[in-house]
Amino acid sequence: MHAPSPARPLLPAVRPSACPGLLRIVQALDGGICRIKLPGGLLTADQADAVALAARAYAGGVIEATNRANLQIRGIVAEHGAMVEALLAAGLGPRQAAGDDVRNVLLSPAAGLDRQQLLDVRPLAAQLLASLEQEPRLHALSAKFAIQLDGGEALAMLEHHHDVWLSPVMIAGASWMAFGLAGCSGHDPALGAVPAINAHALVLAVLDAFLARATPEQHRLRDLLTGPGATGFVADLSARHPDLGIRTVAFDRAPTTATPIGVHAQRQPGHCLVVAGAALGRLDAEQLRGAADLARRVGDGTLRITPWQGLLLPAIASADAASVQRSLAALGWLVDPAQPLAALIACTGSSGCARGLADTKADAQLLAATLHNPAAVHLSGCARSCAAAHVAPATLLAVGNGYYDLYLRDATRPGFGALQATHITVQEAGALLDARLRSNTHD
Repeated sequence: MHAPSPARPLLPAVRPSACPGLLRIVQALDGGICRIKLPGGLLTADQADAVALAARAYAGGVIEATNRANLQIRGIVAEHGAMVEALLAAGLGPRQAAGDDVRNVLLSPAAGLDRQQLLDVRPLAAQLLASLEQEPRLHALSAKFAIQLDGGEALAMLEHHHDVWLSPVMIAGASWMAFGLAGCSGHDPALGAVPAINAHALVLAVLDAFLARATPEQHRLRDLLTGPGATGFVADLSARHPDLGIRTVAFDRAPTTATPIGVHAQRQPGHCLVVAGAALGRLDAEQLRGAADLARRVGDGTLRITPWQGLLLPAIASADAASVQRSLAALGWLVDPAQPLAALIACTGSSGCARGLADTKADAQLLAATLHNPAAVHLSGCARSCAAAHVAPATLLAVGNGYYDLYLRDATRPGFGALQATHITVQEAGALLDARLRSNTHD
């Protein structure tokens, strides 16, 4: 017998959120933001056209690719009811804001197509997205609560921290899913594993246990699990749900070192994946429509947004890869990982965000022109680090208009890492990165 969990204040039906969504337009300095959550980053060419047309008709045409493989329309200034209706008609989300808020499941953009994958996680993702969208009790989750499903792909972002992550592991010739809580599969040991067939039930059990224990102020699992709390949480989960078959497992899933931008072999013979980047995460309506047209003409009619704030075109005949890259480059997509902007991340900055202390987008452009050697750098307008869900090899944290503190990632230090220089200009930062830090700033 297990003692009942201590009484907790009742949670609201839906936690209040300031996060934008499809049906919740959030105002920023440069206008409204509409975030379109894509299932596994996937959208059809027709849906891409719908997003592009909406951005052009109701905003300034600015579209952003997010680090959770979603799209958002920025700078909405017109009455947006008709815009939302057009996006709903294109099948880009549910008509319930609460159901839309919690659809936060990240996959590899190459799920089902990657030659290295151990398991196609798309069916599991579809199950979880249906549960999150349709089961009212799960609408009490925060709009920031996130799940990652890793299928063992080579092309995968494994440094983003998620509330729940799952990654495949073979045990006695059978498929199991290792899992962790409030961490990431690229760095953290698994807390346990379940047979792959039980993965959906495991995630629902974790979500229900979190909602039963968390106070309204505890929005994420990291808020609830401190110290040895994760181990105790899993032990209690195993005791309450013996049917899940939770067991300990040795797990080692190192992050891939593959450069995302470029051409990657596809699981299906004779085809490849063409991956491009959006400069500083931004694109315009014509870039998206042009990519949609390519998907129709030489692909399978679909596009996938990547967690590296870019685009993946699947099912491209290997013989067509070079011409597709040239077409994407002509549209303004980044197709060469050696391009300086391909390695830079920048938040909205002071041009669109009230918290931003510097115009990070403009400063990133300046840094790209300053660097002689491309380096992976994140320019953040404030300490919240909205543009990067993981700590970048080098971070420029704004401290004033045009001035930054420079940090280098250091696993032994919290936050952005080791402080290298304070109150420096972008040009000074570029000189430091070129002269002393290049070997430390490549993933």
